[in-house]
Amino acid sequence: MKTVWLTLLIVSLVMLIVILIRNRITGAVLKRFALHLIAVALVLYVLNFSGWIAGFYIPLNPATVATVVLLGVPGILLILGLQWTVL
Repeated sequence: MKTVWLTLLIVSLVMLIVILIRNRITGAVLKRFALHLIAVALVLYVLNFSGWIAGFYIPLNPATVATVVLLGVPGILLILGLQWTVL
């Protein structure tokens, strides 16, 4: 089963690289994406360790960071709402 997932990951990565090369993604777009990623990680770090959201902890993993990068502040609220309903 691990080989299936590894194969799927490699094929997806190759296809993503082909799409990026074919569409000629500029360095400015990649730079902007990297800055958003860093900003989200910093915001989540500050929220976790400042005590602003007492009783909750948002882990820094690819799923939470991707959610907040795509949705912004509503993404943070979505994750907190999911934690509140599950706990």
